[in-house]
Amino acid sequence: MSIGEALRLAQDSELDLVEVAPMARPPVVKLMDYGKFKYEAAQKEREARRNQTQTVIKEMRLRLKIDPHDYETKKGHVVRFLKGGDKVKITVMFRGREQSRPEMGYRLLQRLAGDVSDLGVVESNPKQDGRNMVMVIAPHRNQAAQQAKTVEAKKAKADETAEVQERPLAPQAPPKPAPRDPVEADQA
Repeated sequence: MSIGEALRLAQDSELDLVEVAPMARPPVVKLMDYGKFKYEAAQKEREARRNQTQTVIKEMRLRLKIDPHDYETKKGHVVRFLKGGDKVKITVMFRGREQSRPEMGYRLLQRLAGDVSDLGVVESNPKQDGRNMVMVIAPHRNQAAQQAKTVEAKKAKADETAEVQERPLAPQAPPKPAPRDPVEADQA
């Protein structure tokens, strides 16, 4: 139909005439409430933003000559970060003569990756970066989604408990004093 006829039809129905596909021949237009359309699009965008997770990269630094207990402690931190749904950047720092033995750093990073393989996957393999060797481990996808659900459930529970705490308590009567013994009264 002609443009004038389409505009008249839009005015009669109190809607807006919106061009949907300007490159098509003939151009495609649609009758709609444009304000409502923009509002719903903004709501969808806000909901999508709320549902997306922020990627956090935690860093753990190791030395080549690390004590077994210190290694276990650092591995525990890496496990905690991966369970929290965060990526972990592991850096092995080389000093002095250690720089001539990068294969030892590579073995240390591979050992750590093997120890936490049930929680995460190596996202970027170990690579030498000056005096450091760097590797990134990311949590498994399904685990990250599960962690997001857990965090959401905890927030909901925290909101629920906060709501319960905000309710005023019923007034209570003051405690009654214990009856005094007439013998004690005479002695006082």
